[in-house]
Amino acid sequence: MALAFAAGAMTGCLKYEKKANTSTSGTTTIVCDNTFENIFAQEVDVFEYQYPEAHILVRYATQQEAFDSLFTMNTRTIVAARDITPEEKRALKAKYKNERDANVNVRSAMIAVDAVALIVNPKNECDKLTVGEISDILSGRTTRWDEIQPSERGKIRVILDQTGSSLATYLTDSLLHGDPLGPIVYGAGSIPKVFEIVENNPDAIGVLGVSWITSDMDSADVSPQELAESVLGDEAIEGATLTQRVKVLKVYRDDEFRAYKPYQQYIFEGSYPLFRQIYMITTASTSNVAGGFYSFVTGPIGQKIIMKTGIMPARVNIQQVELPER
Repeated sequence: MALAFAAGAMTGCLKYEKKANTSTSGTTTIVCDNTFENIFAQEVDVFEYQYPEAHILVRYATQQEAFDSLFTMNTRTIVAARDITPEEKRALKAKYKNERDANVNVRSAMIAVDAVALIVNPKNECDKLTVGEISDILSGRTTRWDEIQPSERGKIRVILDQTGSSLATYLTDSLLHGDPLGPIVYGAGSIPKVFEIVENNPDAIGVLGVSWITSDMDSADVSPQELAESVLGDEAIEGATLTQRVKVLKVYRDDEFRAYKPYQQYIFEGSYPLFRQIYMITTASTSNVAGGFYSFVTGPIGQKIIMKTGIMPARVNIQQVELPER
């Protein structure tokens, strides 16, 4: 199942020649929630390819670190799995007024909807879970696979990137209603490590954003030029399919009978129940490169790039295309 879209590390050792700071030239920094790293690496590649005198230095960190950097004015732009609150916006504007820029404008935009995917080893007999069963696993009320269905698998191990990440926050807020994660939930240290553990452990269940498990991630590295050429034209972009390297579980609400995989079609129509919004927040002026990058990501080309990664762009012209489900 897919959709098509028709376009309507901050590092101290990097040094660039000084360029005038305009919307398409100069150097800026952003801090991005590390669960979105693979998405924003592509956004930066295409922006810098299109505007060679622009340099976007990205530090990938936890969501809390991203907001801390914004509020201490160490960066003007962040990417996170929640929007800035009205109270935070007022406090940030007051801080700029007192210390730096009385006319700062705090802007935010939802740029995508990310499906939270569950993956298991292909040897695991489980194919689908209800939202209630997932909650029971995360809380520790269910600890073995044979408590869910007949299974040769043993004790369940839930693998996240970090137990303090934005993914963990989503799980505790949306599925556990504020209760803590149970003792069978472990932090792997990174998203790629989650994938690695599941590939090698039939008892593990991994939780990660769907962009990390699309077929695009299985292919050889694409050069910035090839990526740019694929999104800069007017032709439609076909959404990503899911990898075959692990089993992606179907999920369904407790009061429904049909389970869904996190295909873009099902994210778009709301059938897949585990999803969260991604926001880009900036205090940058539209006349400098940080503001230019914000406009790029929220505009047609940036949204086409998001479409390619397997998550749902926030601003699209949609053509629905039925494909055989793999």
